[in-house]
Amino acid sequence: MLQQTRTGTVIPYYERWMRAFPAVEALAAADLSAVLKAWEGLGYYSRARNLHAAAKVVSAQLGGRLPEAPEGLRRLPGIGRYTANAIASIAFGRDVPVVDGNVSRVLARLLAIEEDITAKATQDRLWALAGEFLPPGKAATWNPALMEFGARVCTPRKPACPSCPISRWCAAGAAGTPEAYPRRRRRQIPRVEAAVGVIRRGDRVFVQRRPPSGFLGGLWEFPGGKRRPGETLRACLRRELAEEVGFCGTIGRRIMTNQHGYSMFQVTLHAYECVWRGAAPRPKALEWRWAGPGELEDLAFPAANRRLIESLRRRARGGARGVTRR
Repeated sequence: MLQQTRTGTVIPYYERWMRAFPAVEALAAADLSAVLKAWEGLGYYSRARNLHAAAKVVSAQLGGRLPEAPEGLRRLPGIGRYTANAIASIAFGRDVPVVDGNVSRVLARLLAIEEDITAKATQDRLWALAGEFLPPGKAATWNPALMEFGARVCTPRKPACPSCPISRWCAAGAAGTPEAYPRRRRRQIPRVEAAVGVIRRGDRVFVQRRPPSGFLGGLWEFPGGKRRPGETLRACLRRELAEEVGFCGTIGRRIMTNQHGYSMFQVTLHAYECVWRGAAPRPKALEWRWAGPGELEDLAFPAANRRLIESLRRRARGGARGVTRR
């Protein structure tokens, strides 16, 4: 959970997760829908899917016990070099280094590394350096201490250089430019526009589930998609709905626009009120339903869709308050 997410955000999720899945066997036995719902809001949902898959392997094939060596850990779904070494060193005391964002920043400043921090050659160098600095027999305390040092002292902005215990050896600090490190190549984040339809049939709305693998795999969503060059938002939505669900009906007014950032792109999402008429849906999705207001709460949605649901709920409450009962 702490990969890509701040500690303050993670804590309530972790506590709820442990109540729901107190042991690896409980996680392995859980339905993926329940796992994704417990993860909803943390993003990077492949982490939850991989954790679920790894629990199944550990429970069914390894007697409920994690391997202690990094090599065995890396054979589990979703566990790479960093996670394997973190588990092996912190949980089992193995003398292996870790390099996360905090450690990368500390080492880059300590040695004033000029190369792009995201380049493979630079990452390989950082891993080698972390291994050289690791005191034998101390990995279980050294590795978390080094990560915590980066989080609390050698911070991305306004590092605490005056009170830093290793400032005398820090090349970036001596040069007076600690915030210039680590160096990284700046990349342009693509921006896209998308339109989705809140398709109503009575008091229910149409939702569909994304394929289990890939981007936002296993999550539910309102149908729609990206706008093509030269296409209006309404034309985009009508095309997407026709392709995805065989939509027959009317597209009404726009009810919400919100922006959301993913790791690889930013999206502006436009939601339109739609009414289903005519023939039955012909959805491409393997799983879909007409969901009532209560059902939407039980399904796991991406953050942008969840904000749309919250907006719909507020609108419904506002409408209910405006009704005069006789």
